[in-house]
Amino acid sequence: MPIKTAAIIGAGIAGLTAALALARHGIRSEIFEQAEALTEVGAGLQISPNASRILDTLGVLDALRSVWLEPDEVRLVSGSSLRPVASVPCGKFALERWGAPYGTAHRATLQKALLDAVTANALCTLHLGRRIDIKDKRALEEIAGSELDLIIGADGVWSKTHAMVPGAPAPLFSGNIAWRFSVAEATAPSLLNKSSVTAFLGSSSHLVCYPIRENAAFNIVAIVSGSGSSRDWSTSGNKAQREQMLRGFSGWNSEILRMLEAREQATFWPLYEMKAGRWHNGSDTVLIGDAAHAMMPFAAQGAAMAIEDAFELAGMLATRSPAEALNLFEKHRTPRIARLRQRAAFNQFAYHARGPIRLARDLVLSLRPPQSLAADMDWIYSYRAGASPV
Repeated sequence: MPIKTAAIIGAGIAGLTAALALARHGIRSEIFEQAEALTEVGAGLQISPNASRILDTLGVLDALRSVWLEPDEVRLVSGSSLRPVASVPCGKFALERWGAPYGTAHRATLQKALLDAVTANALCTLHLGRRIDIKDKRALEEIAGSELDLIIGADGVWSKTHAMVPGAPAPLFSGNIAWRFSVAEATAPSLLNKSSVTAFLGSSSHLVCYPIRENAAFNIVAIVSGSGSSRDWSTSGNKAQREQMLRGFSGWNSEILRMLEAREQATFWPLYEMKAGRWHNGSDTVLIGDAAHAMMPFAAQGAAMAIEDAFELAGMLATRSPAEALNLFEKHRTPRIARLRQRAAFNQFAYHARGPIRLARDLVLSLRPPQSLAADMDWIYSYRAGASPV
């Protein structure tokens, strides 16, 4: 028998999307979030067509499209010479080829659009300021004050819900640090493109930049190797960590270096991945998004995979018993996540190439037209979540 009520741990992108997706099937959700308020946490994100298609189905895309940017293209550029390496068209091309838009926005913009929809939905109840540290469903039912058919752990890399899933994946430091900051358009260097996503490539480091239209700023993410000990994604790096970051961009274009040197308030994000493990306990608890399969950001699909997870899980729960739905969910989603991990690993190798490998990369990419490179993304962007899993 399909479920009637679910508890969702975490009110981030995965949790809020799950609540809306469940409500679409008439399933009530109780959402528990330890924060007292959903504040502007994080930085920018890219919302690719496979995710925007779902957001449209859930009724939140129009709110996003009124404020976000739909970039003309995704560009690969040398971080030292600023020479263009390759590009993939977006904008109108994305709508025509993949059937949904490609946009960039602040994470808080997406979260607000989801939150507004959740707040307006009678089947969704949000509980803020509730720190959840549970070991079974009964304990959570006492907090909720009602029976719960299922618990969905959407509480990220450091998930508390892991304790309820034997063999759950464990976080593993990737060896990379993401430095995140923003630059106001009015003071941004001219090399930052106001209409596109740009990835500047270098040896063992890269920098991604794109406009956040609603903030009149550029979102910057600089990724280099480093050590990871903090679980706080809003920590400013210390002097030694900043110096290590700057060494990772040695030999880059001088204007990029000046921009990095001036950002004393950049936040220090050690990047963690999830090891292989079970996503559910076989009966009443399941993990989604980063709690199940956090991955490196080299494919820009972290938020999209959380959105896909939530939408597909809800559809399976609407027509199957919990045990059947959870088994099918893991079986259906695991191959796609694995393939995206491979893509992210390949992108990391390509972005951080040096010496002869870098020269070969640039030559190969320069010989391929943009439409050919776009075809490589079809399996990601054309994906239609919820289409009859086996």
